[in-house]
Formats: sequence, structure tokens, C-alpha cells
Amino acid sequence: MLEKKDRLNFLFDFYGMLLTKKQQAVVEMYYQDDFSLAEVAQHLRISRQGVYDILSRAVHALEEWEEKMGLYQSFVRRREEGKKLLELLAIDRPSGAQVSEIKKIVEKNMLEN
Repeated sequence: MLEKKDRLNFLFDFYGMLLTKKQQAVVEMYYQDDFSLAEVAQHLRISRQGVYDILSRAVHALEEWEEKMGLYQSFVRRREEGKKLLELLAIDRPSGAQVSEIKKIVEKNMLEN
């Protein structure tokens, strides 16, 4: 569950500005502020079902934008490659293969659009 919540928070960071103001408010309260559906409903003065519907549509939109643009997937890949670079750079005397791997990762990230 935490993994899903983290993913949705990242998707919201990348694409949240594309949601309506009400969708933004609901996602922020539910996923970032840990409000329950009932608490969000009370705060916004709408039904719990209304909150659920808004949240469902917002999550669906965030997932669709990620499927089309892939910003989160790219972020995760680059973060993993960054960790690998840090591990390789921490080696006191890297081998030729390790230096080649460092160059490959840097070139891949420098040449991507």
C-alpha cells in the first residue's frame, strides 16, 4: 500500500497541475495529508461517494498521463542509475570495466531527451 501511495504522490508531483483544482485538493488531502474519505468529504462539504469519484478520476488521469509521458518511470530509472554511479565512484581504484560502465551511464543520460 505504501508503495502505491508513494507512486501516486510522485505522479501528483509530476502531473498534478493538470488536474482540476478540486481534484488537486482531494488528492492532496487523501494521499499527502492522510485524510480519510469521510474527512475529505466533511472538509469539502461533499458526499463520501463524491470524494471517491473525484479521487478515482484523478488517479486514472495521473496514470494515463504517466503511460503517455513516462516522467515517473524515467525518474525511477535515473535515480537507480545515479545510485549505481555513486557505488562505482566510491571504489578506490575502479577497473577498466567499471570506468566503462560509468561512462556508459553518463553518456546514456546526457544524450537522452
